[in-house]
Amino acid sequence: MTAIELQTLKTMKFRGVFFALLICTFGATAQDYQAINGSPYAGSMGVANNPATILSTPYPWDITVFSVQVKNTTNAITFTNLSYLTHGDTLGYSWTNGPLKRYASFNYNVHLLNVRLALDRKQAISFGANLRGYGSVRTGVVNYNDTLQDMNQFFSINEGNSYQASVVSSSWLELYGTYSRTMWDDEYGRLNAGVTLHAMRGISGAYAQLTNGAVRRNALDSTTIYSLAGGKAIYGYSANYDLWHNNNSTTKNLNDFLTHTQGGAAIDLGVEYLVKSQNVHVFGDEDDYYDYEWKLGAALMDIGANMYDYGIESRAVSNPKTTTSDIDLNEKFNYVKSFAAFNDSLATVVNTMTKLRGHFRIWNPARLVLNVDRPLPNHFALNTELTLNLGGNNMGQRLFTKEITLLAVTPRWETRRLGGYLPITVTTDGKVWIGGAFKAGPLLLGFHNWGDVFSKSKSQNGGFYLALVIRPGKGGFSFKEPKEYTCPKNGTVK
Repeated sequence: MTAIELQTLKTMKFRGVFFALLICTFGATAQDYQAINGSPYAGSMGVANNPATILSTPYPWDITVFSVQVKNTTNAITFTNLSYLTHGDTLGYSWTNGPLKRYASFNYNVHLLNVRLALDRKQAISFGANLRGYGSVRTGVVNYNDTLQDMNQFFSINEGNSYQASVVSSSWLELYGTYSRTMWDDEYGRLNAGVTLHAMRGISGAYAQLTNGAVRRNALDSTTIYSLAGGKAIYGYSANYDLWHNNNSTTKNLNDFLTHTQGGAAIDLGVEYLVKSQNVHVFGDEDDYYDYEWKLGAALMDIGANMYDYGIESRAVSNPKTTTSDIDLNEKFNYVKSFAAFNDSLATVVNTMTKLRGHFRIWNPARLVLNVDRPLPNHFALNTELTLNLGGNNMGQRLFTKEITLLAVTPRWETRRLGGYLPITVTTDGKVWIGGAFKAGPLLLGFHNWGDVFSKSKSQNGGFYLALVIRPGKGGFSFKEPKEYTCPKNGTVK
């Protein structure tokens, strides 16, 4: 509906759902611990990029005690006076002027006690708990400038536009288990394969769609009035939000919110092929089992979905009343302060409004991940990764979340204890970010975009990641020489 579209595109004068959703995306994919993707030291964190990769780590075990990652991108808004290094007393922001298709996307994850155990060199398992979330907002071409005062002015600069928009957001808790094993191993290479099963609880889901919103221009003497002419919309959210009440304690609200959720499931499948060096190995040399000339990975990730029950204010609306003018929209929506009040106002400007019942499903960010890793001399390496989202657009009956990254090229210098990384990322919307990360012992700290760190006007595009990973002090598997090849002691032969 056009009324919805307009309300969601106002600045502070144009209060609405879209503004709130955009702000949430910035408060809020390894799912994107990009620096370590392909690294032989990724360990348990590598599960989120390819379940087969846990066999390529030269440690018998490791534990990701805690990690957090946030990534966001938009062309709709710019924050000012904010960076990871400095910030002022007041956060500034400005909406992007001009006609363009607007978007905002985010993802985040928190890993808790993710454990990797090598049963031997040919088999490994991993398990743990994660909190994950994805969301996106997209519109058709919308013109905007910061001098707009009301709906009439907005319609005036958007004459001829058909209003389109979609919003999807999904967050969930999951427990996962991974099993990986070597399928074959010869003098030329080694093929590892892995599978991960996810048991999920969808804790927050929402979506909205606006299709073919339109207005009609009516010239009355020296005054131009716009009235609704067409469009339909549907919007829904998870029912556990209806159980949050301000008069309840935080503990009770959280208990109600988290227990009234639906289950879901997902699966990851991956393979990884290590091309071995053809250098002659002299018996007694340092163990080179985990060395490779090339490492080629392919994985299908996050094939699954979360289920949500509809909240009581979820609606589908269509057939707008053509007598509704821009003046009516200003009066009816200017002081809306709740979802219920919004629905009451919307019911007066449409002929058809239906309450949504039952449940809706939001698909996880299903994708094909292709990864190539090439070791270089002196602890350097180069990793290249292509991520192809498998989900469609969010204007139909199926709802999808998606990854932000399309292509990443990461040069790195890395030893068991130290590492420096320079990931260069191309997003699905064509932005190019230069990021960086550092590893020192158990700590990994990285930024998707250096602009977040050094510029006060780039924080809306980028993000960060932080991880604490415990590994064995000496690392590696012991290598035992067979007795028949052991040199005799004291020059004696038995």
